[in-house]
This record gives sequence, structure tokens and C-alpha cells, in this order.
Amino acid sequence: MDLVVGTAGHIDHGKTALVKALTGVDADRLPEEKQRGITIDLGFADLKLGGSRISFVDVPGHERFVKNMLAGAGGIDLVMLVIAADEGVMPQTREHFEICRLLGTKSGLVVITKTDLVEEDFLDLVELDAAELVEGSFLENAPVIRSSAKTGEGIDEIREHLKAAAESLPAREDVFSTRLPIDRSFSVKGFGSVVTGTLLSGAVRTGDEMEILPMQRKVRVRGIQTHGDQVDSAEAGRRTAVNLAGIEHEEISRGMVLAEPGAFEPTQIIDARVEVLSSSDKPLRSRQRVRAHIGTAEVLARVDVLNTERFIAPGSAGLIQLRFESPVVTVPSDRFIIRRYSPQITIAGGTVLDSFARKHKRKELGQVTDSLGAIFEGSLSPGLVVRAAAASGGIEGRTFREVRGRTGLSDELLETELENLKEAGEVVSTDNYWISAGEFSNLRRTILDLVTAHHKTDPLSTGMRRETLREKAGGYVPEEVFRRVLTVLEEEGAVASEKDVVRIASHTRDLSPEAKNVLERLSAMYSEAGLEPPSLKESLPEAVRGTSVRTEEARKIFQMLVESSDVLKVTDEFFFSKAAVAELIGKLKSYAETEAENRLITVPEFKDLAGISRKYAIPLLEYFDAVKVTKRAGDKRLVL
Repeated sequence: MDLVVGTAGHIDHGKTALVKALTGVDADRLPEEKQRGITIDLGFADLKLGGSRISFVDVPGHERFVKNMLAGAGGIDLVMLVIAADEGVMPQTREHFEICRLLGTKSGLVVITKTDLVEEDFLDLVELDAAELVEGSFLENAPVIRSSAKTGEGIDEIREHLKAAAESLPAREDVFSTRLPIDRSFSVKGFGSVVTGTLLSGAVRTGDEMEILPMQRKVRVRGIQTHGDQVDSAEAGRRTAVNLAGIEHEEISRGMVLAEPGAFEPTQIIDARVEVLSSSDKPLRSRQRVRAHIGTAEVLARVDVLNTERFIAPGSAGLIQLRFESPVVTVPSDRFIIRRYSPQITIAGGTVLDSFARKHKRKELGQVTDSLGAIFEGSLSPGLVVRAAAASGGIEGRTFREVRGRTGLSDELLETELENLKEAGEVVSTDNYWISAGEFSNLRRTILDLVTAHHKTDPLSTGMRRETLREKAGGYVPEEVFRRVLTVLEEEGAVASEKDVVRIASHTRDLSPEAKNVLERLSAMYSEAGLEPPSLKESLPEAVRGTSVRTEEARKIFQMLVESSDVLKVTDEFFFSKAAVAELIGKLKSYAETEAENRLITVPEFKDLAGISRKYAIPLLEYFDAVKVTKRAGDKRLVL
């Protein structure tokens, strides 16, 4: 197995010398580091032990360079907490230890270095000091090894422990798409841009198209190295160097991410659970400006504490929202560190719960904290994360790509989780969208309420037009989501759809005696008028004369005649009796078969046949053209 080991400890406690003694590699690579005798930036070395490869990330111990230490701490499997025998536990020892604890590091060693400089009794005191520091933590029962890079004491023992740790390392639960947080970028003559980092998930292969985030720049993998060897591919858990085509190394900086295209989306607001260090002299407060270290990135952010007190006291844990001043790439379950803006000291650490949060209103806090608490208590299982991502789309739902970008899960796992949630009745799917069952139910209820209210307000209306209903239900509801809700409502017998109108299935238009009288007047009026009907401006006032029915109501009553096809709409102005039009069509076809030449009829001939003026003849002929009774042929009509 590959094991990534990180060093942690105070400045000049012998971290780099220890790595060199173990591997033979001097991890100080910068000239300034050699001159000053301290590690300023990340250094790397590797060691082969049996069938395992150990990668070392040597981090700087100076307070000024803790942000560099954080860039390398996120991807380690095991930490070597280094304490110099001649100084014991120092400020950066404590800070590095707290950082590793807050980042969720699960195993490690305590290494007492420089043992050649002190007496045995003093070493016992240093060990007691170290035991007090790590009490109750992941290092409480870790091996404590005395060593000296100068004499070689303890070096073989450390190697044996590292070998055993590598061999017992459990298989990685690789549920995410390919992601490599970049901790270094440089150029190699003849090859071009190279980035390095610990591959957190997935795999990268030569020839792959990848993406640099958050800039969303497409690149191609030209070559890959792990442990200094050229390879065709690298898998999760390995320190990896990737040669990229399509970008200059100056365009890439620490904190960016090399990722599978489209698998992750940059974000600027997250919800998280944090633990404030008991050593912090002040609470973590809302509106506090902080430095957030996530992956290999350092980003300025504002805190919003999600409780009524608006602060989290030292030694306590709680829920917060972080609003970043620049985009980051993160997914639920990622760990991060919060440092004070100034002076720069570590004050808290946490776990991402929602990587695409929205700003919360105070009145929503109870619901928000319950939801986030359930995700955390559920150990951020993929199912919970996927359900939350689908629900984040509200009544609009989320596409598969959007859910993937918000969770970072591999396509295979995401498909499985979505199908499991669908079978469990927790999400509903359309062709392209996934929507939480709760939001789907809300949309269903909203549509029913809207149509019911429409009937109550306008009892003579057939129903609501589909587009009007969709806009009122939520203007951004995708058509296929809206269509799916209507289908469910129709299957339940709750609504009925006729062409572009939606109504409650049980809705009937009951007319008052006066309204029925108006309907009968209008029906008789158009039946008696035959092919010379009145206009609506004439018929409606006449129909309501002597009643309390308003003209606008009469228009809706008249629409009932049109919907029943007793009256045909020929133009916006002219409506004709259906029976009269049917009789005319019969005459027209008979004329075409017996008297017309080549089935052609002129406008004057049509006027004579119908016994009407040009005022009615032209609208009727154009109507017949539209319904394919006739077809225009110059200034004549061909009877079809």
C-alpha cells in the first residue's frame, strides 16, 4: 500500500533531518531554506519498505509558514509529531497537533528527536509533556519513539512502524470523482507545466482531459510520475506529479484543483460544523473575518454562526456558514481549518456539510440546523448528501450534472444512490431532473391550490392555462417537472387537462337562472342569424338586457357555446352557428361536384351560393382555407 506521512512540529525540532535519515533525501529544496536552516515550504521525499511506498510531506514549523504546513496536511494518512528532546513541547508543536486533529488525521507516531543532546531523565520529562499534549486524542496510544538523526537511534524502529502502518492501512473508500488539490506548480524544460499534490480520489491517466478549478480551464495530461517513476496512471492516495498540456505553470497556483471535467463546481458559500479550540482566547463570532484553509487553498471568509447567540465559545462545537471572498472547490465531508485574520493563529476546524449553501434567514435557523445536524449525525453518508443536493434545487429540481457538481461523487455511485433514493420514495425523477419528494409534494399542492383558487374566483372559467399555471407555481419550474406533476395529479383523478387548460377534475360550471337565460338567448341569437351573425359588441349587450348579468360575465357564458362547438369562432369578430356552417359546407361540395368548373369557385359565386354579403363571405372563405375545406387558387377557391 501507499502511505502518505506528514511531519508536524515546532521550528528546528529536526523534522527535515528525520526525513533525510529515513529516506536519504533532503526535503529542503529552496536555496533560502538551505541558507537559513529551516523549512519554509513543503518538501517531499519517498521511501520503499517491502511492498509499500512511503511518501513524506515535510512541512515548515515556523509560525509564519503554518499556512504552508496546512497546504500539505490535508492529504496525509499518518502524522509524525516531532518533538525535540532539548526543548520539549513548544507553541507550534501544539498548533500543528491541533491542526492534524481538526483535519481528522486518524493515526500517527510521536517522535522525540535530538536525543543525543540530553540526559535520560530529561527525555522522561519530554515524554510526559508529550503524553499530556496528546491525551484523549488519536495519538493517545500511539508509539513514542526516541530518535537521533545524528546517531541513527530509533530510525530503524520508525521504519518498522511505518511499514506496519502501510501494510495495515485499510482500503480507501474512493467514492468521489478524480480530484487532486495542487500544492506545487513548476515548469520542466522540454516538458512544460507540472503540478503536484496528493490524489484524494479517483484516478488520473496519461491522455486524460482534465480541468483546473476554480478557473474551469481544460487541460490534457501529458505524463504522470509517482515516487519519481514515470507511470501511465495514478490512483487515490498517491503523491502525484502531473505534466499538463494547454496551460502555463505561471497560470496555476497553490490552492487550485486538478479534477475530472464537470465533476466539481466552484462555490463561495458552505455550511459546516466547527469545533472551536479550547485554547482560543475569544469565541468564534458572526461577521468575523477569518482565514479558511481548505484543501491546499487559503481563502478569506466571513463567518455566520447558525445559532441565536451568534457565537461559539472556546471548547464548543456548532454550525456555521462560511462565505468565501473567492471561489473554492470542496465537497461534503471535506475538513478545513479556520485561523484568525490577524494575528494569524489557529482557532477552529470543521467539516463541510453543504458545499453549495444559500444565505439563511433568521426565521429558518431551526429548520436549517435540524437538516444540517441530521447530515452530520448520519456521518455524511452518500445517500444523505445526494438527497440534500437534490433538495437544494427546490421545486426546480437538479440535473444529474448539477447533483454531481455539488457532491463530487463518482458517476457510478451517484447513479446508484439516486436510484436507491427513488425506490425509497425520497426523490422523484423526470427525464433530466431529480427533485426531492418533499419539494415535489409541495409543488403538487401549490398547483392544486392555484387551480382551486382560480375556479373559486372565476367559476365560469373552464380552468387555468398551462403556462399561466406553471408561471404562478414557480416561474423557473422546468417544463418536464411541471408536466410530471400534472401527470401524477391526473392519474390520481385530482385534475383534468384539456388541450392547454387545466381544471379540477370535479369542477362544473353551474349557471344561475339568469345566466342560463343569457346562454339560451345567445344560442338562439346565433342559431337564428345563420350566416349573418351579429358581432360580440352587438350580441352581448342584447343578451344581458333586463338581467343583472354583466357584459363581462356574458362573454364567459358565450365562451361556453364556443367550447361546446355550438358556435364556431371564424375570426376574433365573427362567430357563426355550427349548424349553419355545416349546411354551407354541404352546399359548397354539392356545387363543386355538379356546377363548378374543375371544382373552382369565385368569391361572387360563393356569395350567391351562401346568400351573404362580402362582409361575411371573405371571413368564411379564409376560415374554410384554414380548416382545409377549400384551397386558394389565385382569385378563386378550389373545393377540396
